[in-house]
Amino acid sequence: MKVLITGFDPFGGEAVNPAFEAVKLLPDTIAGAEVIKLEIPTVFSKSGPAVEAGIEKYHPDVVINVGQAGGRSCVTIEQVAINLAEARIPDNEGEQPFDEPVVKDGEPAYYATIPVKAIVKNIREHGIPCHISYSAGTYVCNSIMYNVLHMTANKYPNIRAGFIHVPFAAEQAVDKPNGTPFMSLQMIAECLEYAVEAAVKNMEDIKETMGETH
Repeated sequence: MKVLITGFDPFGGEAVNPAFEAVKLLPDTIAGAEVIKLEIPTVFSKSGPAVEAGIEKYHPDVVINVGQAGGRSCVTIEQVAINLAEARIPDNEGEQPFDEPVVKDGEPAYYATIPVKAIVKNIREHGIPCHISYSAGTYVCNSIMYNVLHMTANKYPNIRAGFIHVPFAAEQAVDKPNGTPFMSLQMIAECLEYAVEAAVKNMEDIKETMGETH
């Protein structure tokens, strides 16, 4: 089995992106699966083609895209991507879509096809907080999640795919206001390793109650 896991380059004035920095720390084999690591651009129009190039080159069984969600207190596993691009700030090449579909005439939304609940459970069982997220936002993270799920649904039906958001790394929080949530890069990488392990071992998701009450 092959797992393609991607992380974005730095954006929004940050010197690093904990997504790819943590991806780089992953071992080359997890639960018997080969792990392929790929950095992708934080650019609406280029991130999807970059992942598809990786799919064409490596022929993975699972694709997991990873991105930064500054302000979240732990790693969160995204459940759904929506067909909406709405950028509060320009991406790394100045693209700033407003109220546009990610894919014209695409489905309103796609659900992750990786085992979201099994991933959350595996990370929690290793003593690290983790939650399901029901909104990947409307920036490049949601865009890549939607694009990859759209392309796997229509062109690569044997690939399971999904998205993971990670918080600021500790070094990013040094100059931010007191109370800014962060995790160490090592702990973020551990979460990603447990996520890959669960995705490899669970072809279907577990049946367990999770969710939000608000």
